[in-house]
Amino acid sequence: MEYTVQPAKAVKGEMVVPGDKSISHRSIMLGSLAEGQTRVTGFLRGEDNLATLNAFRAMGIDITDDGTTLRISGKGLRGLSEPTDVLDCGNSGTSMRLMAGLLAGQSFFSVLTGDQYLRRRPMKRVIEPLARMGGTIFGRSGGDRAPLAIVGRPLAGISHHSAVASAQVKSALMLAGLYAEGETTITEPHLSRDHSERMFRYFGADVASFTGGVTVRGGRELQGRDIIVPGDISSAAFFIVAALIVPGSELLIRGVGVNPTRTGILDILTAMGGDIQLLDCRDLSGEPVADILVRASRLRGVEIGGDVVPRAIDEFPVICVAAALADGQTTLRDAHELRVKETDRITAMAKNLCRAGVAIAETPDGMVIEGAGRIDGCRAESFGDHRIAMSMLVAGLAASGEVTVDDVECIGTSFPDFIPLLQKVANS
Repeated sequence: MEYTVQPAKAVKGEMVVPGDKSISHRSIMLGSLAEGQTRVTGFLRGEDNLATLNAFRAMGIDITDDGTTLRISGKGLRGLSEPTDVLDCGNSGTSMRLMAGLLAGQSFFSVLTGDQYLRRRPMKRVIEPLARMGGTIFGRSGGDRAPLAIVGRPLAGISHHSAVASAQVKSALMLAGLYAEGETTITEPHLSRDHSERMFRYFGADVASFTGGVTVRGGRELQGRDIIVPGDISSAAFFIVAALIVPGSELLIRGVGVNPTRTGILDILTAMGGDIQLLDCRDLSGEPVADILVRASRLRGVEIGGDVVPRAIDEFPVICVAAALADGQTTLRDAHELRVKETDRITAMAKNLCRAGVAIAETPDGMVIEGAGRIDGCRAESFGDHRIAMSMLVAGLAASGEVTVDDVECIGTSFPDFIPLLQKVANS
């Protein structure tokens, strides 16, 4: 299904965005591994998170959902049962990579698969360190592609330096570390999002963070907790950019998670001249939360690289839209990770923005965007990637003509109500 968005006169009002996708995944996993009941409010009911939920139900965990609150009856670290069928992760790389770590230390056999896009994504970056811990995992392409067949084994802690700052790699090894003998230490070149560290600590795991990494000591049981999932800043990002690029806009987004490992988007847009304020800062279930007030702004091109990149890695498609409408050149570097997301997001955004009349050049680890303060109407491709689809719909709000995006069904993986919310706040 395709969708067409018309240029907007303004983006105005108040809104909330769905619960944080990363925190929602982890609430299911740790709630299932904890002893006793965990209650989760604000859970994101997108396709990716539901894939995780269904996988744990298939491993014997009782999870009820009344539409407002999830109730997870955890069975402890050794309480999972061998699934009777393949576990389908859909489009969710988080589900597959994190569960590979968790399942490596079980006492049973399991298989993880996913859709056509997930089966193309690299898995060796997780599989290789898990093998060093004693994990036995088989996959296509020499172990680099799903489906993954996992033979649960006793694990031993290791020290691992990740070549890239990846919360998925780190979290997979942390989950394996819960089952490993001794300590598991993961270091990174830059700090990736730390939701796992915070939630491990919240559930009572033996975890210690230090500059450049984290250590988990295996064997300590987790205890069920109540979790309030804040709004996802990755979802809020689309509306933040929309309000910045459409003249006359003012938008308040309530209850958004502002974990400092995730606020690279705010730092980048503020450096571009964006008028963004954080109001009513508070703490929920170990995570910082705030209301975000955004006003339309004249943006300017900037250079982006270094440690801000992993702190904004999921938001770069819509940052590209902001850069296209800014004055002057924006250069993105150190972002090779974008090439191994749901699609190659560097190439995908370059192709779409070129169709919209934007001068853009790819580099191996980023791109150069010549901002001219305008975007033309066009037909854009989603490439089956939810963030590409949403970014190009946002671009349409500030374009000179309508923008049509094909295959917008993929938006349901992370933000099922995106289009109705966009229609609500964008005044055409």
